[in-house]
Amino acid sequence: MATIGTASMAIGEMREFAGFSAAEQRYIKRSLDIGLGRSDAFKLWARDEEENAAIRRQYVTYQDLKTLRDMIPADHAMADTEAFIGKLVRMAAFDLRQDRIASFSAFRFLYERLLGAEARPWLPAAFCAAAALPQIRPDRRKVLLQSLSESAATAPGWSDKRPSFYPEFVEEAEAA
Repeated sequence: MATIGTASMAIGEMREFAGFSAAEQRYIKRSLDIGLGRSDAFKLWARDEEENAAIRRQYVTYQDLKTLRDMIPADHAMADTEAFIGKLVRMAAFDLRQDRIASFSAFRFLYERLLGAEARPWLPAAFCAAAALPQIRPDRRKVLLQSLSESAATAPGWSDKRPSFYPEFVEEAEAA
């Protein structure tokens, strides 16, 4: 029975991912390769020097991922919030400034995989804070903030189930 639940969860995650734009899908896969150390992102994703430089900046920004995973406040402890949310907002702002993530759903999908299920309660706050920063263009800021649904912003609880679908580079699909 657990296998059926896991399979249906993976299918739901695949459907959600399929609903993202091609740019969001590409950025999420690239970010997972960088953040999870799955492969050489320069070889897979750099199409030109500009992308090469962006990948280099992303590697530098994502150096805090292991620290962030270890810092997730337990039981929503306020004492641990400042350091964690500060680092998370800085990283989220980097990702949002790349103009590849266009919605809270895509952001949440990426960060659940980068940080784990334990980070879910913190993602709406980090997304709002990062999207509201002056470094984000006003027109983009509006679109990003409007993408956060009321139910996501006011959720009374979050699932602690780990994501089961981690999209990866597929050569034929990426070439098309």
